[in-house]
Amino acid sequence: MKKEANIRKCVVTRDRLQKEELLRVVRIDNTVKVDINGNLNGRGAYIKPQIEVIKKAQKKNAFARALRTRVEGDIYLDLLELVEKSNA
Repeated sequence: MKKEANIRKCVVTRDRLQKEELLRVVRIDNTVKVDINGNLNGRGAYIKPQIEVIKKAQKKNAFARALRTRVEGDIYLDLLELVEKSNA
């Protein structure tokens, strides 16, 4: 069985997509950041770049669970802003 390269799972929808189709949030020493380029070291979690999915993640506190740390609301605002810029 051949392994598919660069497949990641969205923390909200559980959809399996190519890494390039998702946004990455990373935990580095108890600090959580949006990884725009996808090259930061640390524990990462992926999410689909859709406004409704990001809002659902905030409501369910999905990144706190996936990254095993406390996540501030600013991360969700940064993600929403990033998605709105890319859709404009």
